[in-house]
Amino acid sequence: MLSRLYNFMPGLNVLFNYERTWFADDAKAALSVAAVALPVAIAYAQLTGVNAAVGLYSCVLPMIIYALFGTSKQLIIGPDAATCAVIAAVVTPLAAGDIVKHWQLVITMTVMTGFWCIIASRFKLGVLADFLSKPILMGLLNGVAITIIVGQFSKIFGFTFDEKYLLERLGGVPNYLAQAHVPTLLMALLTVGIYFLLKRVKPTWPASMIAITVATTLVWLLNLEQFDIKTIGVVDGGLPLFKAPDFNIGIIRELVMPALNLAIVSFVSLMLTARSFAAKNGYEIDADKEFMALGMANFASALSQGFAVSGAASRTAVNDANGGKTQLVSILAAIIIAIIAIFITAPLEYIPSAALGIVLIIASAHLLDLKSVWKLRSKDRQAFYLTLTTLFAVLFIGVIPGITLAVLLGLFQFIRTVMRPTDHILGVDVNGVVRSLDTTDKAKPIDGIFIYRFNSPLTYFNSSFFKRRLLEQYARQKDDIECVIIDAVPCFTHLDLSVMAMLADLDTIFRKRGVRLEIAGRKRQLLAWFVTAEIKSGNEGIYVHSDLYLALRINQAKQLAEREEQIELN
Repeated sequence: MLSRLYNFMPGLNVLFNYERTWFADDAKAALSVAAVALPVAIAYAQLTGVNAAVGLYSCVLPMIIYALFGTSKQLIIGPDAATCAVIAAVVTPLAAGDIVKHWQLVITMTVMTGFWCIIASRFKLGVLADFLSKPILMGLLNGVAITIIVGQFSKIFGFTFDEKYLLERLGGVPNYLAQAHVPTLLMALLTVGIYFLLKRVKPTWPASMIAITVATTLVWLLNLEQFDIKTIGVVDGGLPLFKAPDFNIGIIRELVMPALNLAIVSFVSLMLTARSFAAKNGYEIDADKEFMALGMANFASALSQGFAVSGAASRTAVNDANGGKTQLVSILAAIIIAIIAIFITAPLEYIPSAALGIVLIIASAHLLDLKSVWKLRSKDRQAFYLTLTTLFAVLFIGVIPGITLAVLLGLFQFIRTVMRPTDHILGVDVNGVVRSLDTTDKAKPIDGIFIYRFNSPLTYFNSSFFKRRLLEQYARQKDDIECVIIDAVPCFTHLDLSVMAMLADLDTIFRKRGVRLEIAGRKRQLLAWFVTAEIKSGNEGIYVHSDLYLALRINQAKQLAEREEQIELN
């Protein structure tokens, strides 16, 4: 019974077997995580277009729920730059300026994102962690970071963007700079100055938290609002009261696909962070359970009136750097944030928007990695172009279309790999080991035998390519080929009648040329599939061997017997 509970909620296994010696490190890490998470959560709430308290609510229950359901000991769940940018891009046009409707749409999209995650977990789709390749995700995150950074310039300079898209905003830069509000700009410069001074003098201190605190204190003490320095305003703290969203089904329909895109991007980003810290600390991550944990965290966020969450790379790094050992860090940090969200929200209303803009820019800058993008140019030109395509899509056509394109590119990349995989001609080396024939001449072809390997599962949309490549490679061989052997292990992974029909055609073609077609590997499966497809096997059809080495031994024995028979006849 207990093992089933641990399987369903992996975090309980760690918490129920907690060692006292871990607590000091976990408590220290929790304080550091809370100090970093507080200003960022408030800033992301501003980015999403909701009250600052909603950002705090998005940290509390989701962190506790993930601590119970997640398999990562270091990962911190919470508001994320990419997640909030997606929500804002989807919800803002649908809400059309209605604050209540905006909030309801945010909650609904959070629930739908959680729903997609739970469905994916139920169907064991944790493999989606590998769906968006690193180049695609790199382009996506860099594009989102640049979009957020440019969007925050309005808070730093004290003007309002009239344009929706990045290109138009950049085109209007000269006019906007002329509208700059000097007191707001000075507040932003003060915040960024304090941040970098602390990073230089006291790098272990929570620089964002201290910078925001100083800026807020100055606004309150000196009444800087009289100089038109905008603040975030009243923060509705206290316990979150659940209110079910109320609007028509048509709008919900508009959120289905964006929520799916958000679920995929959030999960892939979460897994990259979770796996990197798990590898560093010597344990494994269960992708399907992570999908479940992310879904449950999003449900918890919606229940507590928060918005969609994901894995927070910067806060996870803070946790690990401060020696966090277990999921208790998330629970302790959540308690600290909850106390502030419920009891100490009054001072938050004096936080200047310019200071939050600086915090968002700094947080988004951690997503920027243009140096790695440029390095791809020399390492992998195809990956470089893939990254640039995704990056420019996000910048020029928007976050949501950019993410949709990224998902499609990931799908097309997979299909292309399966449809047009690599293939090899095999031989044997001096030790009799089967290996690919290449320019090193470590392996030699076998007289009279042609061995072919296709490096992808065979299915209806690549079977014709398989047939064409096999015949092309065969045509390049000497005329004394007596037997063609197909290595079945990498390509015959499932029954496909189109593939079986193609195989029957190949058998007919080779028989007309006086060549035997044989298959090595997956004997039991293939013989069962031959019966289903009504393909003859054995001496009357395609001979299937248990493995490649057995196929070679039998064919070489046949060749030897034929030579001996020929010698006797002569």
